[in-house]
Amino acid sequence: MYSDEKVFNKMVERRRDFHRYPETGWTEFRTTSKIAESMTDVGMDIRFAGDFVQIEHVLGRNADIEAQVTRAVIQGASPEMIEKMKGLTGLTAEIDTGRPGPVTAIRFDIDCVDTTETGGSSHLPRQLGFNSVNPNCMHACAHDGHTAIGMTLAEELFSEKSSLKGKVRFIFQPAEEGARGGFAFVKSGAVDDADYFLTFHLGLGNPTGTVFGGTDGFLYSTKIDADYRGVGAHAGAEPQKGKNALLAAASAALSIHGIAPSPDGLTRTNVGVLNAGDGRNVVPPKAHMKIETRGATEDAAIYIYRAVMRILHGAAEMYDVKLTTQKCGEAISATSDRELAKIVMEAASSVCGVDRTDLIQPMAGSDDACWMMKKVQDNGGKATYIGIGADTKAGHHNDHFDFDEKAMLIAFEVLYKTVFMLNGK
Repeated sequence: MYSDEKVFNKMVERRRDFHRYPETGWTEFRTTSKIAESMTDVGMDIRFAGDFVQIEHVLGRNADIEAQVTRAVIQGASPEMIEKMKGLTGLTAEIDTGRPGPVTAIRFDIDCVDTTETGGSSHLPRQLGFNSVNPNCMHACAHDGHTAIGMTLAEELFSEKSSLKGKVRFIFQPAEEGARGGFAFVKSGAVDDADYFLTFHLGLGNPTGTVFGGTDGFLYSTKIDADYRGVGAHAGAEPQKGKNALLAAASAALSIHGIAPSPDGLTRTNVGVLNAGDGRNVVPPKAHMKIETRGATEDAAIYIYRAVMRILHGAAEMYDVKLTTQKCGEAISATSDRELAKIVMEAASSVCGVDRTDLIQPMAGSDDACWMMKKVQDNGGKATYIGIGADTKAGHHNDHFDFDEKAMLIAFEVLYKTVFMLNGK
């Protein structure tokens, strides 16, 4: 049986290490290396994403991979482990008991958010020296905690393999931010044989001590990159010879945020990035936009996506510039199975520190774990998305984000007890 203090200290140490060295989607080479080293050290079987993910299903992998690998090695990744990754991050680790029983898959997201962490003196990670050292990379959504929980849970359950039946699979998924990695893992068969699927999130506006057995209300989402190409010209002498890509993008951005609501449900749009131009005296020849759409229903999601695409193309025509677009990520909606959510609630009821349990929490965001949930359910299995409350210093994706680390022990124990209820002998 595990020791609460030992488990907690291990998770805190790991979480702070990952927080200091965050990596964005499809570049989590150091993170994957650290996970792989820990799993192999205890004797678990692992499969790197590069061994099973089909490259045609990989969305939004635009980073300079060679540069990210170099940085990962400098920051402590194993060159041998990175070579085994074959250019793709993430992995699965499995406990195969050799005894008949269900296959339970648990997903942990491992990537960070594209934002720069605050350097404010009141920020605990800065005070204790584990704030991010990587520019425009920050664990602002608790995935550092998720990863630390997953590693420690896998080790502790593996040590009690003789008390389990069936298989327990740990999915360390890259690129959740931007809704990219889940699709690739599902299309490559990561949960094809799963009878049960569990995933979870820390925080989400709920205080430490709160546990929800499941989550509903996920929004469909599509992530779009758009590039306008115009013609540069001297802005003073010959502006008439230019074609202004910046104006096309700016016009599109304003119009996208003015799309009428859908009659089929809630919709959301956001132009998160608009970069354009070369210099103050040059008609801007290029502009790059990063856009997302969300919808509460499939019809609402289709409506908002098509409206955005019409606006992008309309702006290109209006300013006589060329447009290229790329779908960089996509998430669907899913519903947690009540039967499995009730099992989670039962497990949580005996966990120290839990003072409130509820069956289902509403969700106003998106998560590409929904691809895995839907796949397992379509195959006749059960799936749930667990909510683990954690006090936070700021909202998710904010540069001041930090969470109550005590929530990690609650999450660990809820998952540990749930696995034993599903796979215990």
